[in-house]
Amino acid sequence: MSDRDRDPLVLDAMLGTLATYLRMCGYDAAYALDRDAEANADLLALAHTEARRLVTRDADLARAAPDSVLLTERAVDDQLRELADAGFTLELADPPTHCGTCNGRLEAVDRTEPTPEYAPDPADEPLWRCRDCGQHFWKGSHWDDVAETLASL
Repeated sequence: MSDRDRDPLVLDAMLGTLATYLRMCGYDAAYALDRDAEANADLLALAHTEARRLVTRDADLARAAPDSVLLTERAVDDQLRELADAGFTLELADPPTHCGTCNGRLEAVDRTEPTPEYAPDPADEPLWRCRDCGQHFWKGSHWDDVAETLASL
């Protein structure tokens, strides 16, 4: 994997599901709607000021951003294939590094820490918590579904 492969990314408003997949693969993947950057000018400014590579389905927007990635497909599986063809490494990060919800950094939850009711007991299963939004993550059925999708690319 090259350093460029894990460049910080920013995804346009049409790519919210893809942002979640990329985060699960260890990418720092900002999403336009999470960052109040729906307008093209705001998205370009975000890409520039945070040195993020733009991933978009908008050809005009792609032309305006150096080194952007233009996707043509609508379905997330097809978008993932396009990224794989463009040289992106698409494997689940182990351990997970980025929150699928907000892109914050994850930290391991100690086995003795209390957790929300929706999360398994950390004494039984490894858990991670987002430093920004506080959501808890573990390798459950969603993890397995994403792994299966990535394996099929």
